[in-house]
Amino acid sequence: MPYGAIVQGPYGWQRAVQMSVAIHKLTESFPDSERFGLINQLRRAAVSVASNIAEGYGKASKGEYVQSLGHARGSNFEVQTQLVISTQLGFGSKSFRETAEQLSDEVSRMLVARMGKLQTRGR
Repeated sequence: MPYGAIVQGPYGWQRAVQMSVAIHKLTESFPDSERFGLINQLRRAAVSVASNIAEGYGKASKGEYVQSLGHARGSNFEVQTQLVISTQLGFGSKSFRETAEQLSDEVSRMLVARMGKLQTRGR
């Protein structure tokens, strides 16, 4: 599948990529002591959301696609949990955090909607 198909294809993928970029920007201002803690965890979970959407889109069956979207949803819940923790610790700028939270909420809604449609009909 060419790169262009990915950019235009998977439902929610572009928003998940935007969320990953927002998370990266947010974590740039976290304390250095969190480099191997919350910074790493948040970035990996955010990248996992977009990656699982793309992986599922490239799978051969609808069931595999739904399963990958479920993995993406789980990773998105990790992102949301880690955003709560970083907020309570006072890490990151409010504007970057709000952007990341909004994108994560949007991705969550998109994943649920897409999974529902796939489970009742086709791609």
